[in-house]
Amino acid sequence: MKFNIDWLSFYLIEQPENEDSPKQVRMTRYLSHDDYEKSELHDFLDGEFARIAKRKVELNPKSEGSPTKLGQFVLEPGHPLESNPNYALLSRMLSAETTGESKEPCQELVQSYLRTSQVRGGVLIIVRTRLDLLDERYLFILKCDFEQKTAVITDEKSLITNVQMAINAKNMKSLMYPYMIESGMNDPYHVKIHQFSHAKYFEEFLRFIEYPQTITQMVSEEVISLARQHIEYSYPEQTEERQREEEAIEIMAASPKRELAEKWEHETVMEAMQIITDRQPEVELKFKLDHMQVRTLLADYGSSLHIAKVNGRYLVLLEGEMLQFERGVSPVEFVKPKALSEIVQEIEARGPVSRQPEPPTKRSDDEERPPWE
Repeated sequence: MKFNIDWLSFYLIEQPENEDSPKQVRMTRYLSHDDYEKSELHDFLDGEFARIAKRKVELNPKSEGSPTKLGQFVLEPGHPLESNPNYALLSRMLSAETTGESKEPCQELVQSYLRTSQVRGGVLIIVRTRLDLLDERYLFILKCDFEQKTAVITDEKSLITNVQMAINAKNMKSLMYPYMIESGMNDPYHVKIHQFSHAKYFEEFLRFIEYPQTITQMVSEEVISLARQHIEYSYPEQTEERQREEEAIEIMAASPKRELAEKWEHETVMEAMQIITDRQPEVELKFKLDHMQVRTLLADYGSSLHIAKVNGRYLVLLEGEMLQFERGVSPVEFVKPKALSEIVQEIEARGPVSRQPEPPTKRSDDEERPPWE
């Protein structure tokens, strides 16, 4: 996959000595195809466009920390794609055939970038390319931050010289438009953005592009929705108990860490889990048992993973046919496993713990089943 560069705009962004002052463009260069081929940027960016295009991305990433995301243009119902200001700006740059035609829309994009909070100094590069053979146009927006405390070896007298404004392509942020599903197939409704940084400023400077929910967010919303249905069924009247349950769900939805609620029977959990895994089979299940971490698939619950309680202590049982160890040999690798009943007896013999969570709410056999069952 080879991209031919039609034109390139280069902007050096600096932070004034007064940190409260806004970032400003210190230097601007516009390069034609021939200028780019003869410039140092050719070697610096060689191969980057193909790497960006080939980078894998999912419509709904597994977590918020996924570095590569698909952004979608925000559209009001009944309005065409052209009504989105960010789409209109990217389209103007994409259709610009010369450096002269590209100056105005590129300047508009740079000013939008500078108005974004938490912008760092560095180099912003805007490139219009064509995919070799297919002759399709693509726009790349690249940002390289300045490196800190960079030095190079010079000669035998000075030995080391500090470089104040060094950049590299290793952690380069990028935006590609249109999104290339595969060679020869493009999606004009999405852009592909990539950034390793936890700061979101590079995906925020185009304000009319939104990023789909992560799978974790989608599952959380689904679970909260099912929990509200369960409350509506269990407490049809507006009682104080229902209000407490609804408040508990709101706290649960907003809390980054939660303890086991012990509210649903196993069968109810299995049915709710089935609804989720039918849509998202690869949803992960992660939790901690004291200092021990468990990471598996949600679909494993009830078949390969079981949760029980003995004398006030939680028991997590992982079921499988093979135990495999990796680096770091330990005596555990030589153990002859005990019978499960023997382990349960040992736990029971320790006596109950002092801290007792609220007992789970049980459902009588005469009660109707929740609305999703």
